[in-house]
Amino acid sequence: MKPSLRILLVEDDELFRLGLRMRLQQAGLEVVGEAVDGETAVELTNCYLPDVVLLDVGLPGLGGVEACRQIKQQHPELPILVLTSHSQKSLIERLIAAGAQGYCLKGIEAEVLILALRSVATGASWWDQAVTAEIRAVFGDIPTLTSSNSSKISVPLANLLTSREQEILALIAAGKTNQEIAELLHIALGTVRVHVHAILQKLEVRDRTQAAILAIQRGLVAADLLLRE
Repeated sequence: MKPSLRILLVEDDELFRLGLRMRLQQAGLEVVGEAVDGETAVELTNCYLPDVVLLDVGLPGLGGVEACRQIKQQHPELPILVLTSHSQKSLIERLIAAGAQGYCLKGIEAEVLILALRSVATGASWWDQAVTAEIRAVFGDIPTLTSSNSSKISVPLANLLTSREQEILALIAAGKTNQEIAELLHIALGTVRVHVHAILQKLEVRDRTQAAILAIQRGLVAADLLLRE
């Protein structure tokens, strides 16, 4: 069976890279190439055209931020997930400007990293909770979506969620289970789980119920949908 995702792994720490590669492979992901510097990362991206680039920032030579920028210039639709030990506000700002889809801190649980990779591969973004405050400090117009202040937010959900995420959110508000959503949209159950996780993270809510309430408050679905059996 063909692996679900083809990953280009960019990491200059040999031992860390080896462990990471083994864990990704155990999860059924394919590591199509490995790079230890920015220049090689750009070259291997052009060579292998992976589904996702998992990129360290502290690379020798070209550097991770510039490698990210060059890869996105040549392959705008290719998602890049950054995995690093650095969390400075200036770095986050540069990575977002360079086109990174996500940012994870080293030390993240393996299962969460796998979910992050699958999430960005579907077109969602993924920002580690530990750096969310820094991201909001950089982009002050990004709202904090919670049930307590959702009615005060003017930014449309369409600007925060992809069209597929909006569709799934509406079904969540209609009381559909993940399995029912998968059947209705003709997508895999695992794909639904990835989207649901991304929705909860983007809206900064704890669970599906809060997400459904927010969807109704923002006019995405009618309130009577929550009453469906």
